[in-house]
Amino acid sequence: VPQVHTTDFPGNYPGYDDAWDQRRFEEGFRVDVIREEEDTLEFDMVGIDAAIANAFRRILLAEVPTMAVEKVFVYNNTSIVQDEILAHRLGLIPIRADPRLFEYRNQGDEEGTEIDTLQFQLKIKCSRNPQAAKESSDPDELYINHKVYSKHMTWVPLGNQTDLFPDAAFRPVHDDILIALLRPGQEIDVLMHCVKGIGKDHAKFSPVATASYRLLPDITLLQPIEGEAAELLQKCFSPGVIEIQNVKGKKVARVANARLDTFSREVFRHEGLKNLVSLTRVRNHYIFSVESTGILPPDVLVSEAIKILMGKCQRFLNELDSVPME
Repeated sequence: VPQVHTTDFPGNYPGYDDAWDQRRFEEGFRVDVIREEEDTLEFDMVGIDAAIANAFRRILLAEVPTMAVEKVFVYNNTSIVQDEILAHRLGLIPIRADPRLFEYRNQGDEEGTEIDTLQFQLKIKCSRNPQAAKESSDPDELYINHKVYSKHMTWVPLGNQTDLFPDAAFRPVHDDILIALLRPGQEIDVLMHCVKGIGKDHAKFSPVATASYRLLPDITLLQPIEGEAAELLQKCFSPGVIEIQNVKGKKVARVANARLDTFSREVFRHEGLKNLVSLTRVRNHYIFSVESTGILPPDVLVSEAIKILMGKCQRFLNELDSVPME
């Protein structure tokens, strides 16, 4: 049965003799941001265990809350898209609304209030374009509003939301998400309720398109590799991993950036190279890649995930303190 010891340094555990783990904790934990864009964040977590890394990834996928369409009230739908399919498509449209501004809706509450619900309306009807050329066959010229996009969804404030969120512009993240195709006479008139939820309940609440991690590659050349062998070695790896330097008139291979390696193991197909290269991974260095759906910036998602993980740890410690020790 595993025992829990509350010490400041893991090396103080009774019977602790894992030299690698001790060295890992001595080096300390750190986070290095490598690349940050509008909806993408790449960063390194160094000095953690695989269980913590995976817990962090799963929290990003399934436990960071967002706002999404939960209920669709269909007043009129004469399109070829069935009501259920239409509601499902609307639910998967990411909504730009900060979930931290709202509360979770109480179970069984059908109406919703200004503190737990966002209301959107989609009302559109297709008609013929009287100015279209008679010989035209292009639907974009023949019809008006024949393509229903997410930009046609409009926010309808509930209660005093106009006063609560004076500067808010709640809307879909992307305006060009195609919802349905219409023909003259067909129309869609629906009212949507967006609520706060987590990906564990439904994938539509997941705030990330992808959240993944991998171990940092470690490539070691066991002996100098020169000439044609150096050029062949360079072709075995992804661009940028191996570079060739000119040393005293000779082409010499060196590891330029092991981070770019994809571990294809192509080098082991060549008899003259497979014993000259060592491919390993740094056991406590995780490269995380987080791509947001646009609801919240990726750095905010990472921060929220860390808070959730800290809350889980605190609840676990509180449970331990509440259990009587024999």
